[in-house]
Amino acid sequence: MNNVIEKIKGTVVVSVQAMPSEPLYLEKCMAAMMKSVVTGGAGGLRVAGVRDVKNAKQLFKVPVIGITKPNQIPQNWKEIVYITPTIQDVVSLIEAGADIVALDGTQRKRPNEEKLTDLIKYIHINKRIAMADISTVEEGIEAEKCGADILSTTLAGYTLESANSPSGEPDFELLKNLVKQSSLPVVLEGRIWTPEHVTKAFELGAHCVVIGSAITRPQLITKKFVFRGNRGTI
Repeated sequence: MNNVIEKIKGTVVVSVQAMPSEPLYLEKCMAAMMKSVVTGGAGGLRVAGVRDVKNAKQLFKVPVIGITKPNQIPQNWKEIVYITPTIQDVVSLIEAGADIVALDGTQRKRPNEEKLTDLIKYIHINKRIAMADISTVEEGIEAEKCGADILSTTLAGYTLESANSPSGEPDFELLKNLVKQSSLPVVLEGRIWTPEHVTKAFELGAHCVVIGSAITRPQLITKKFVFRGNRGTI
């Protein structure tokens, strides 16, 4: 397991995801996007769902971080656990071949009264790595106590508990504090838009950086140009 953790150290991992309602969700589109970012130097892939985890493992030789999430994000998404929430979700990702299983690592209530410690134990029984997506330092410390192998700032700004997280840029303060207070590798993920963000993350001690929207979500990239340019004309 440690070998996989070492493989992603110092790299940029790319999150290749799309919602079922989006054009790029088609299987061939997701596979092409994965190939594009791996060709560009991605040190790993973070993908959602059994289909894309299987394809990532079959097509590429980089570490694969797998998650599950609902086909439609609920309106109260800041209040609930929806990233790999249950043991069944963990099972499906392990069977699909994920090297690292990422899951909501907060202390919020999970479906079916399931416990974070139990999900992590199952991941370890199957000799996989548990990545805890958290939003605060306190959540990171608790996730470490629950047995997580890696912490990620994925949920910073996306929970009620992290309302003070900066909205337009990565939560560098969270990264810095986690690196100081935890013995685990810490991943910076969330609102990374520039190479300067990546450089700063590594300067602050990030184990690796996960980038999603800035690379693989063209509708969001386009919006940034449209709103800063001619207000709707391209």
